[in-house]
Amino acid sequence: MSRPRVVIAGLGDIGVLTAIHLARHVDVVGISSKPEVVSGQEVGVRLARPDDWAADNRVAFSRYRRLEGVRRVHGSLTGLDPDAREVGVRLADGSESVEPYDVLVVSTGVTNGFWRTSALLTSEQVDEQVRTHHERVAAAGSVAVIGGGAAALSVAANLRIRWPDQRVDLYFPGERALAAHHPRAWAEVRRRLVDLGVGLHPGHRAVVPDGFAGEAITDAPVAWQGGQPPTVAEAVVWAIGRVRPNTEWLPAYLLDERGFVAVTPTLQSERHPEIFAVGDVAATDPQRSSARNRADRLLAANIRAHLAGRPLAPYRATRSRWGSVLGVQDDGLLFLTADGRAIQLPRWLIERVLLPWVVRRGFYGGVRRKPSA
Repeated sequence: MSRPRVVIAGLGDIGVLTAIHLARHVDVVGISSKPEVVSGQEVGVRLARPDDWAADNRVAFSRYRRLEGVRRVHGSLTGLDPDAREVGVRLADGSESVEPYDVLVVSTGVTNGFWRTSALLTSEQVDEQVRTHHERVAAAGSVAVIGGGAAALSVAANLRIRWPDQRVDLYFPGERALAAHHPRAWAEVRRRLVDLGVGLHPGHRAVVPDGFAGEAITDAPVAWQGGQPPTVAEAVVWAIGRVRPNTEWLPAYLLDERGFVAVTPTLQSERHPEIFAVGDVAATDPQRSSARNRADRLLAANIRAHLAGRPLAPYRATRSRWGSVLGVQDDGLLFLTADGRAIQLPRWLIERVLLPWVVRRGFYGGVRRKPSA
């Protein structure tokens, strides 16, 4: 008797982790628009120190030991037939294919700025994008960063750390940034930004060009809804959180009013229980936090329970975001807890314990230093 087939649409961080948990129990097919994991995390480090960012945020699929039994498809999703239980794929060579499934996992994420897109790319094209963005900000004497979330703060801090003579100004709409975090978190990050010499400009909500979601680093003057004088900088990095779910390939009735996948507390589609969704694309809670709260294990367990006819467990979101904002620096990593506490983790702990043992061995079940042949 053949094993059930689970198709995972989207092999970013959360998709890879889900595949790893399921690979020993079912047949898994992963569909990815990139030939490797290209994480949307740590955009500030990506811009300022692309080689350091790539070490842990660009990972060839063959480096993951527990993905060996997963068949990977490099292509873009073109459609879904829930009744036939098939997804359409346009492969990297331009041909079309169909992938049947018993269970479908939608983990296609969101498009959010130049660093997180659904574009079908080769490794060489990813190289070109990363290099071009790095060189663009490296050549700028002044940079305006637009946005008040973790991505914007990461960019502002890392540019100043990398190029201390560069003028960096951060513009955000509210009285404080990090509005999705506990209020205490902003006080610590603000202190660090001020110490780095980042100019802070609260109360600035940008006039965003129609249809623009930060897909490019620009140099045009930035106008403000509050009537402040336009801001001019040699490079403008837009990190405004204007996310677009990568769901254009899905039937509209599977989505909520904003285009995210509507799910029940068990991460299942409200209309088709054999379809699950996880990560930024899933409408689990206002923050769509299932990727950041390690829902991959719950999802894998729920898929196995669904296939076996057993009860499923609900996903429970945290109220506030947590984790790293500025990324790993020479003095370590600033970790913000869900209740707003700031914990400074020393660099040796990150490099000798957390990354090799907790992340690569514990979370991913082993990551090779180099891709396998």
